[in-house]
Amino acid sequence: MRVCVVYDCLFPYTVGGAERWYRNLSERLASEGHEVTYLTLRQWELDEARPSLPGVRLVAAGPRMRLYTDSGRRRILPPLAFGVRVLAHLLRRGRRYDAVHTASFPYFSLLAAAAARPLHRFRLVVDWHEAWTREYWREYLGRAGGYIGWLVQRACVRVPQRAFCFSRLHAQRLREEGLRGEATVLEGEYAGSLERPAVREAQDLVVFAGRHIPEKRVPALVPAIARARESVPGLRCLILGDGPDRERVLQAIADLALEDAISAPGFVPGEDVERALAGALCLVLPSRREGYGLVVVEASARAVPSVVVRGPDNAATELVADGENGVLADSADPEALAAAVVRVRDGGHRLRESTAAWYERNARRLSIDGSLATVTQVYAESSRARR
Repeated sequence: MRVCVVYDCLFPYTVGGAERWYRNLSERLASEGHEVTYLTLRQWELDEARPSLPGVRLVAAGPRMRLYTDSGRRRILPPLAFGVRVLAHLLRRGRRYDAVHTASFPYFSLLAAAAARPLHRFRLVVDWHEAWTREYWREYLGRAGGYIGWLVQRACVRVPQRAFCFSRLHAQRLREEGLRGEATVLEGEYAGSLERPAVREAQDLVVFAGRHIPEKRVPALVPAIARARESVPGLRCLILGDGPDRERVLQAIADLALEDAISAPGFVPGEDVERALAGALCLVLPSRREGYGLVVVEASARAVPSVVVRGPDNAATELVADGENGVLADSADPEALAAAVVRVRDGGHRLRESTAAWYERNARRLSIDGSLATVTQVYAESSRARR
């Protein structure tokens, strides 16, 4: 089948769960013999060699642009420019595709694909990692901007499509917003081993890995570690990643004189993240908003429990069975996070064993292979319909 994958980011030039999903999806589809085109904004410098995705035709539909504001929010111009280029590409070449598979956010590429579809009759497949509430839009962009953002999202929800979600939370929200079509939950994004992980002896080390943006609440880790060290004096913390909140993290470390206990080296290669996780006491993800939480699966695949914070916008809680492969904290307050970390430490080897067992039971469900089977079935339906 002939598939066009549409996303304005490309891993590893930008790093996140969605970026990994689209790169892995494209390469897996190509390895199974499908004809795959990946449409993206140019992420690389002009004097750099074009990235190589094995078996995938990579198309730069727009110039290199700064995607985020200084505060970590998405800028408006890049998605608009990308949407225009996606529309132009699909108007010219849409007939060559059986399916166009696009991310919902940042919306304009979805609307472009919807506009081109009547001309070429390809199947429109849309991934909804998140569907935001009207209240969250208002908080994110203010009263006027939030209302416009919510209206655009609502228009996208009501485009006829085959929708994929990565959590039950956001699938339910799509239905409540009036989705025209079926919403299927894809639970698997992990591309690693499905074997039961070996249980290693843990260090007194807490790890965070992700972007330092307000939604992740990374600075909350610093006072939480200070509080946890009252019970575990030798506890250390490694805060990986970068973003607009990084200076706040570094300032909090300095203010509490925790330079010897907390390290924040910034962005590091994926292999370093894997090594850090493998020997950690636990992963801590203080986010208030997650569409999936791939790093929780990555930790479980190494028999490492996770601490995740309960919240109405946090789908990562669906990946933690409290007391089995981690702990659900009631808030990101220092006391709550510290208590959760201490609870993990008190669980000791038994909790690591149960995390390994949890992963063994759930690995296939959480694997990208299971999701890929569902996705290709949808593509096949669209191909048969066209014939």
